[in-house]
Amino acid sequence: MTIPFLRKDDLAHGAVEETAPGVRRVLCDNPSAFTFRGTNTWIIGRGRVAVLDPGPEDAAHLAAILAALRGEEITHILVSHTHRDHSPGARALQAATGAPTYGFGRHMTPPDQGGEGGDHGFTPDVAVPDGGVVQGDDWRLTALHTPGHCGNHLCFAMDGTAGNFFSADMVMGWSTSVVSPPDGDMAAYMNSLERLIARGDADRMYLCGHGPRLPEPAPYLAALKAHRLEREAKTLEALRTAGTATAAELVPPVYGPLDPRLVGPAGRSLLSHLIKLEGEGAVVREGKRWRTR
Repeated sequence: MTIPFLRKDDLAHGAVEETAPGVRRVLCDNPSAFTFRGTNTWIIGRGRVAVLDPGPEDAAHLAAILAALRGEEITHILVSHTHRDHSPGARALQAATGAPTYGFGRHMTPPDQGGEGGDHGFTPDVAVPDGGVVQGDDWRLTALHTPGHCGNHLCFAMDGTAGNFFSADMVMGWSTSVVSPPDGDMAAYMNSLERLIARGDADRMYLCGHGPRLPEPAPYLAALKAHRLEREAKTLEALRTAGTATAAELVPPVYGPLDPRLVGPAGRSLLSHLIKLEGEGAVVREGKRWRTR
């Protein structure tokens, strides 16, 4: 399944973009194979505002956020999830402004159990549950707990608008999301994706964690679902052909040629597919090797 990726994003690092009514974007200068051109920090409202995803610990990005909001007040600091490209900047922003932090909770996987990519120093001042509401003077957000990419991942629907939806790293227009066990969970990701699909036309504009905005996301969500199911089918086919294999051994027949930087993450996502299939009774784990049932 071909996914219609959107990769045109001309916003300069540190610049401010009016992305939608009542929503501004500041782009952090932390480009990589996994962050595209950098992390999007979202400013919500006017005058008394929320900042969603302050990004990594980056003095230049902190200065850009504060410069963009000169003469305004930050009343809420929101975190979509505790990966190190999204939440660590909350500490310095809070120190500079005194604003409380909001998020689902702490990173769920300890460092010694595979949670090395997490920001284990972040604990929100206010825990936001699924369906929780966070609001300011001229904005209101409803949280959706969408685990899969990260166990504590939140999306936010911007109420009272023409369908603006902060999808963070759950759905991004520039690429698929990495799902790396144990904190990444493919079964949970697919359930979260189904939940977003079921929202239908309620969401007309996705404002993502990386990359440009994604208008009219419904066809894109359908393509993401088809892509994941196709990848799952290829995994089963490759495993039947091999007899037994490790997740790493399945990467070439399932993914084909890859940027060397992506081979490791591809193996992690493939492992997540295998764990999901194991839970469904389709494959069996034998140490680090797998076989079909």
